[in-house]
Amino acid sequence: MRLKLLPVLLLLAVAPLPGRAEDLMDAYRQAVANDPVLATADAQRLMVAEGVPIARSALLPQLSAGLQLNQIHSGGNGQTTNSSGNIISTAGGGHTRDRNFTGNLSQSIIDLSAIANLRAAHAADDAQEQTYQAALQNLYVRVANAYFNVLVSEDMVGINRAYEDAYKQEYDQTSTRFKNGLSMAADVSQSKALYLYIKAQRIGAEDSLKDARRALQQITGKPVGTLLKLRDDLPTEAPQPNDEKAWVDAALKTNPAVLAARYAVSSDEHKVSAARAGHLPTLTAGVGYNKFGQWSNTAPGTGAYGPATTTVGLTLTVPLFSGGLTHARVKQALYQRDADEGVLESQRRQAARDAANYFNLVQDGIEQVASARDSVEAAEKTVTSMRAGYSIGTQSLTSVVIAIQYLANMQSEYTVVRHQFILNKLLLKQAAGTIDMSDLQAVNGLLK
Repeated sequence: MRLKLLPVLLLLAVAPLPGRAEDLMDAYRQAVANDPVLATADAQRLMVAEGVPIARSALLPQLSAGLQLNQIHSGGNGQTTNSSGNIISTAGGGHTRDRNFTGNLSQSIIDLSAIANLRAAHAADDAQEQTYQAALQNLYVRVANAYFNVLVSEDMVGINRAYEDAYKQEYDQTSTRFKNGLSMAADVSQSKALYLYIKAQRIGAEDSLKDARRALQQITGKPVGTLLKLRDDLPTEAPQPNDEKAWVDAALKTNPAVLAARYAVSSDEHKVSAARAGHLPTLTAGVGYNKFGQWSNTAPGTGAYGPATTTVGLTLTVPLFSGGLTHARVKQALYQRDADEGVLESQRRQAARDAANYFNLVQDGIEQVASARDSVEAAEKTVTSMRAGYSIGTQSLTSVVIAIQYLANMQSEYTVVRHQFILNKLLLKQAAGTIDMSDLQAVNGLLK
């Protein structure tokens, strides 16, 4: 079913209210209205769709009319001739005018090549429609991915800032302990080096955040404001159905890229039939009308229209030899079909692989999210314990530094895996060809 894009754009292109944080659906609405990738796919879909009426036109009546006006000046011997070369006057210096009105109507009766071309155009239209659906489904994932990249980058900046603050505290404390004779100069140098190192890391994280925001703006066409974040109590359900084969089978049946490739092969089959029909005769019915009139200034009163003539007939065209053109066209169509069959098989294998891969990633992601969350909690307790031990001299600065670094790594891992888990669920549905706006709305419900 072809979507009417303009009403959708008018409905969806609504900017978020001033002062309100943007959510995933706000970004999607902006993307539908402004994403050049989707706009290109839509224009290509409409362009290919026009191939159907173009192909159908060869099977519909063809009507044409013509009007010819001529003025014939007399020759050097004083004779005036009409458009057929007949002498109509011998007086010098005159001219003759004639008018010729023609009309022609033709209708194809038997043209197997044109019929096959029409079927090929319908299949090509179906293929492009599926290509557009693939672009639309891909937009859901692209928007979610770009949105989550901003959130992850924001978390990374926050983690690195906290990491930097922690090292700054250790540096300040070590410097104070050194002044009081409770720490060595090497500890001061080490804590300072680590503080400056993580400061550079924080600057790099801020640059990554700026780029992530620009990437989202590239899709939406709008500056990125404050975004709602993924809530902490993230549900981690298994895919439904919880069966890898079911998802693979769905991908082979409903993935739009697979369907587009399948329709392309069907179009190629019809093009092969059209090329082979170049060897077959065609039959066309035609009606012709002709009315001729002539006037001369050398013979006043003689001008008049002659009787109109009407011609009705059938034209049978039998191709005999075209210099090898038809044979070459058949071979070309066969090669194109073979090439597109290869594309179809590649799309099938890729869809099956993606479905199986994202199914496993979602399943494994449940444990990954839980493990990462528990690791963060354990690392926080470790940092607290190490700092307490360092303050009373039972732990070294190196142990404290390692604990802080481990905590930062676990926090980074946790923010990545929790966002990737949600994205993998969308990618799984995209591989199966079943992702729609309700899936994006469900993800949007996880934001706060």
